[in-house]
Amino acid sequence: MTNTLKRIFIAGHNGMVGSAIIRQLSKADDVELITRTRAELDLTNQQAVVDFFQTEKIEQVYLAAAKVGGIVANNTYPADFIYENLMIQCNIIHSAHLANIQQLLFLGSSCIYPKLAEQPMQESALLTGTLEETNEPYAVAKIAGIKLCESYNRQYGRDYRSVMPTNLYGAFDNFHPENSHVIPALLRRFHEAKLNGDKEVIAWGSGKPMREFLYVDDMADASIHVMNLDKSTYDAHTEPMLSHINVGTGTDCTIKELVQTVAKVVGFDGEIKFDASKPDGAPRKLMNVDRLSNLGWYHEISLTKGLEKTYDWFLLNQSSLRK
Repeated sequence: MTNTLKRIFIAGHNGMVGSAIIRQLSKADDVELITRTRAELDLTNQQAVVDFFQTEKIEQVYLAAAKVGGIVANNTYPADFIYENLMIQCNIIHSAHLANIQQLLFLGSSCIYPKLAEQPMQESALLTGTLEETNEPYAVAKIAGIKLCESYNRQYGRDYRSVMPTNLYGAFDNFHPENSHVIPALLRRFHEAKLNGDKEVIAWGSGKPMREFLYVDDMADASIHVMNLDKSTYDAHTEPMLSHINVGTGTDCTIKELVQTVAKVVGFDGEIKFDASKPDGAPRKLMNVDRLSNLGWYHEISLTKGLEKTYDWFLLNQSSLRK
């Protein structure tokens, strides 16, 4: 009997987004998911990646593998961030082409947009201004990933697509107390404050900046939606040299509102104070998601529901998380 299962490779399957894509795709009965750990396949090793694609007969690729980190890590190891991400992207995209794989989805980041981009940020803002200095090397690598996909499409007729998510959170996030992003950091801080019986929690900044957050399972669903769009539909809503698609909710909230919602989800009923002497960052970062909406996808999980699901996951897995 002929095997008719579609063989799909998820690069970065142990990460937050990659694991969410695995969860979604595993529900289908017509696919065979292919994964490799870092020990099994070094994605920065060109020959190893070429050999992998030549032997595995992959039909679709989700490129969710990346070296990621917060502001401190990006500032401390800029060479690592630009080198490793460029190598991973170049090796996978070029090797997929050499293996005659027609479909690939590259996952980027909202940091590709200029530091002072008009809000909400449209896809057309790409390459129109100076990037945020703290993560410029990472952003440049992600921009290169978009342009790699577009260049293979233009020269070789490939169907390589790119999606740019807003701030993500959810299961398998990084809850490290020093270098995690805002939602996991707040969840952990309020959880520990509740356990310790603390009367107050101090949040950094004024609480006034506005941010957009997307639950990671919604991101996975959007990625699969974009991957499986008919090519003529995708091409009708994008341009050959402006082909990436923003993924987000299209709505944002103040950091103060976020902090209050996290406290409520965790069950912390003490006082919340804001330390306005700490940096706020950009006043607003919101994605324009009209392109994705016109392609028929909308987020389903509200911020409160997503926070509840994330906190449930944290409670179940906190013993194995990095201290």
